[in-house]
Amino acid sequence: MTTPFDALDLAGTRLANRIVMSPMTRSRAYDTVPTPAMAEYYAQRASAGLIITEGIQPSAVGQGYVHTPGLHTSEQVEGWKKVTDAVHGAGGVIFAQLMHTGRIGHPDLLPGDLHPVAPSAVRAAGSTFTGTALLENVTPVELSPEGIEETIADYARAAVNAIAAGFDGVELHGANGYLIHQFLAPNSNRRTDEWGGSVENRLRFPVAVVRAVAEAIGAGRVGLRVSPGNRYNDIQETDHHDVYPALVDALDPLGLAYLHVSEWDRELTLELRKRFSSTLILNPRNHEGVTEPSDLDLIADGTADAIAFGVMFLANPDLPARIAANGPFNTPDPTTFFGGDERGYTDYPALAA
Repeated sequence: MTTPFDALDLAGTRLANRIVMSPMTRSRAYDTVPTPAMAEYYAQRASAGLIITEGIQPSAVGQGYVHTPGLHTSEQVEGWKKVTDAVHGAGGVIFAQLMHTGRIGHPDLLPGDLHPVAPSAVRAAGSTFTGTALLENVTPVELSPEGIEETIADYARAAVNAIAAGFDGVELHGANGYLIHQFLAPNSNRRTDEWGGSVENRLRFPVAVVRAVAEAIGAGRVGLRVSPGNRYNDIQETDHHDVYPALVDALDPLGLAYLHVSEWDRELTLELRKRFSSTLILNPRNHEGVTEPSDLDLIADGTADAIAFGVMFLANPDLPARIAANGPFNTPDPTTFFGGDERGYTDYPALAA
């Protein structure tokens, strides 16, 4: 029987265990450049089998939140090198999550005259905090066919930058109502050209991004995160039981490192599991809404190969050791989740302390 503490071969990258740190926005990359505190934060959590970073914008226009890091300038690459060196020095494996937020965001967050972009000019309900005010999301600019190709190239360049910065691979954020998810969902993608309409056409952008990144850095260094049926950020998916099996069928031959499912529908998770021949990482949906040690039973029963923890890893830097010891577990402080200093960031104690 497979256990959470068994090693895992991730398309040639060895993970020491199957306890994964989920990507979590922390909004502490001031000026979009990684800081020494970020290096400390990730290195503290290097006992995870795999660390997936907070969302990193692949281009300036891809930023949707205040104080989030990028991977599109040389200064950002140099900042990330300090993070990856710290994680590798502590024995960890780390993937960069590339997150273009698309229509989620506000021009006040962006440099110059940049404006949020999306598959279609459809405003997402809700607001964005710009650092000084909470402002309603704006109607995005619909990407032209040329703009779509440029955006695909942005992802590939950011992936190359990630490898140059020392990351072991990248995860493409195709979940939670961000750009890739916006192309998949019929309420945010109302295009009538080859990039929208039918299921086949709505798959075109996600598949093109994955292929471009795989060609740039190797498929074995690429993962994709999806959240079928997730309504976050004003997404409405009425045909996700058709869309996501078709997406997995299109991507499976590429030999990706993994598929990361942020779960909303166990039945669909099991269907994707059957269709995807590589590693499946699961962020399970349970009645508590937070991944718990009991969810690791999903590895033993074959539902997933690894389980991703969010808030528990945030508050417990040595989470695998705590799980092995059956606790105790630190209590997270929600008031320090986003922004601030070391409090609620690098000051959660390890068991040894």
